[in-house]
Amino acid sequence: MTVAARLAALLLLIVCMIPAATRAEWREDVGRGGEGEEGRKYAPDRLIDVTLLTIDVTPDFERREIRATTTIRFRPIAEPVREIVLDAVDLGVLSVVASHEIEGHTVGEEQIAITFVEPIPPGADASVEIEYTASPEKGLYFRTADMGYPEEDTQLWTQGETYEGRHWFPSFDYPNERFQSEVICHVPAEMTVVSNGRLIAESVDAGTGLKTSHWRQEKPHVSYLIALVAGRLAKVEATVRDIPLAFYTPASQGEYAANSFRDTADIMEFLEDEIGVAYPWDKYDQVAVLDFHFGGMENTSLTVLTDRTLFGDATENLRDSRGLVAHELAHQWFGDYVTCKDWSHVWLNEGFATYYDWLHAGHRDGEDEKLLHLYNAARGIVGNDDRRPIVSRDYRSAMDQFGYRAYPKGAWVLHMLRTRLGDDLYRLCVKTYLERHALGSVVTEDLNAVLEELSGRSFDRFFDQYVYHARHPELDVSYSWDEAGDLAKIAVKQTHTVDDDVVLFHVPTKVRFDFEDGSAQERDLFIDEEEEDFYFPLDAQPEVVRLDPKFGVLAKVSFDKPDAMLHAQLEDTSDVIGRLRAVEELKSNDDLDTVERLQAALNGDPFHAVRSAASRALREIHTPEAFEALRNSLDQADARVRKQVVADIGGFYRAESRDIALEVLASEANPDIVASALRSLGKYGGDDVSPLVVEYLASESYRNELAVTAIRTIRALDDPTYLDALRDTLDARAGEFTSGGLGTGLRALGHLARNEEDKGAVRTFLAQYLGDARRGVRIAAIDALGELRDPRAIPAVQTFTVAKTDDGVKRAAENAVKAMRDAKAVPVELADVRGELLDLKEQHEELAERFEALTERLDATAADDDDQASGGEEADTEAEPAAPEGADDDAPVDD
Repeated sequence: MTVAARLAALLLLIVCMIPAATRAEWREDVGRGGEGEEGRKYAPDRLIDVTLLTIDVTPDFERREIRATTTIRFRPIAEPVREIVLDAVDLGVLSVVASHEIEGHTVGEEQIAITFVEPIPPGADASVEIEYTASPEKGLYFRTADMGYPEEDTQLWTQGETYEGRHWFPSFDYPNERFQSEVICHVPAEMTVVSNGRLIAESVDAGTGLKTSHWRQEKPHVSYLIALVAGRLAKVEATVRDIPLAFYTPASQGEYAANSFRDTADIMEFLEDEIGVAYPWDKYDQVAVLDFHFGGMENTSLTVLTDRTLFGDATENLRDSRGLVAHELAHQWFGDYVTCKDWSHVWLNEGFATYYDWLHAGHRDGEDEKLLHLYNAARGIVGNDDRRPIVSRDYRSAMDQFGYRAYPKGAWVLHMLRTRLGDDLYRLCVKTYLERHALGSVVTEDLNAVLEELSGRSFDRFFDQYVYHARHPELDVSYSWDEAGDLAKIAVKQTHTVDDDVVLFHVPTKVRFDFEDGSAQERDLFIDEEEEDFYFPLDAQPEVVRLDPKFGVLAKVSFDKPDAMLHAQLEDTSDVIGRLRAVEELKSNDDLDTVERLQAALNGDPFHAVRSAASRALREIHTPEAFEALRNSLDQADARVRKQVVADIGGFYRAESRDIALEVLASEANPDIVASALRSLGKYGGDDVSPLVVEYLASESYRNELAVTAIRTIRALDDPTYLDALRDTLDARAGEFTSGGLGTGLRALGHLARNEEDKGAVRTFLAQYLGDARRGVRIAAIDALGELRDPRAIPAVQTFTVAKTDDGVKRAAENAVKAMRDAKAVPVELADVRGELLDLKEQHEELAERFEALTERLDATAADDDDQASGGEEADTEAEPAAPEGADDDAPVDD
């Protein structure tokens, strides 16, 4: 036997001697997901077909832990299986039993490996039953009174995506495995339990007093979509056809449920009609829960929402839940009925859900509303420097995939496909895609195959450009008119860098020529070179030239046009994208004519978003005339435009701006607009501002939002004289703030005290929140101590950098410790000098701003004198109300 052969035999012997559970750690499908590891990610092998997963769980709300039994039924697929490996994190396994004799089991940090005495043959029915306890740090979240939540709102809720489910039940936790599921939950009798599928039984045990709710999800779905909510909940109900609809809220917020629920039935009916596939599940429940981590999560037949989506009537049309509800409801088809095979294709979940939210907006509020969503999304996409494609396997964490590439860019890919195919063929393709892959896993190639089959066209280049390569076309466009030849010339350059990541794009589009007599002509334009000139014979010189007039191409376009063309474009009430782009271009001018045109648009355009854009443009122009235009446009019937004007007036640093903010605070009833005016006072001090800010700090409002705005204003003022008032408020009213609001207060307190000589009292106050049961509050306390920059807090904060904790807490602690060490390294004398320099800098900036304000007033006076001398006068027009739009920043509209 050769040396090589002997080594091979020895290696084989060693491998055979390793216990099966240990060998499992070498397998590719162990540690499914590869979280935290560098390199490309792929879907794991499916050695078994899981058929049913049953979770029988009893939560202990006082101890914030669970005792549970999970039973998994399965069949080996193609080969005999002697060992199965389940994803499970921090489960205290009490026992493991199975349908087949077990040789043993091993509990690792992230898996449970179960080895059978004999291999289980392919197709044979088998099961394992695991009994365990857990105090989950992820996956299942308690909200109880001893954590700082209202007693009447005691609850728990779960979150599965991407890999959190394994923290409260063992499973094959990857989206390429589907199975039926059951959740059996035992809670105090007064509580409500909601889970996936149908409620098949509910009873109260006379001995324990616990209510048992048994839910069953009969159609197969994936592990991350299993959900459970239990607690003291309020409920409203409706139906669409025979589908029950329900909306639950924390008990204390039941009065707001109807506002967020009211559009659900209309959205479901629209989606069924638009998609062409009936809603596929037994019922549809939505539950707004306390301190949810996202906007929403589309669990099968049970969407969990943030309670921040709830709102009162006083906000007018500034808030609604439509966008969030539509996005999550669309997921019931795209993400639940068909599910991405692995996270590199997550855009098939998120892109579809985002696009169908936009389609519903167009259905409900008109085509301009859909185009507005596309416009805002495109601006965000083309302003991003990310060079990763939509489909990318090279990620560290699956959550890295849940960004603009999956959501708005994915939606834009679908919009471009719809533009190329036409509405009817696009709908047929989507319907076929869903029906063909119903209750299955999908990758991008599955969608492409349906498109090509039904259209007869090749979409390989399209997907290669926009999905498998990064970025988008960047086009430099110019127009000129040849008077002698009656020719319009359109010159196009692709200005982006072409390399391995970004291709030279092939872009079929159109150009539209609008003429003074009201007629228009559209011509085809196919861009496929780095630099091209296109010539179009026309009967007359056009008044307006519009590239991609139907807005069907995702691209960054720089189109240099003369002002006269932009003026005509701004007045075309049939072209909302043209008007928005005209406003964007005109703001680079600061002449009086431009200001007057923008003021006219602000007060007269038929669409709210154009009026708001004109307001923002006037703020950016930032001349005395622009300020007067805004001041003369405060009277807006549409709350969205009114809020924008108030915010933009607040963007000027001048006495009149401050006075207007004070007037708004005295007269405005809408709390969101009051908050906007209050924030603008963060630039000013003064005897009349300080008591007003303190008054709002002590005010009562829904979710304490105005007090939180006062805290933000105090932070912007950066005046330590507010320290006592802020600390006293946080101390006395801590239970009235949401976790986010309390966190805002803690960070502001640390920031405000950072230059104080004696930081001891603030340090002690902040440190008490390091042990808070709410993760967001703990992180805020860590951040606040970092901002305080008191080195004496290093030992306490440093414990969070080494303890077993989640990345968010650890990262916050590392940053805070660094900030405190940096402060410690600065000699005291130097710190004193630095403080004096900062004071001088602030005094200099204040004097400069006062000088600017005085100059603007003098300029305005001179301009008024000129107007009076020439008889000039500004028209006074009123805004027209427009349709409602989505929720503001305090109510997320995405999951």
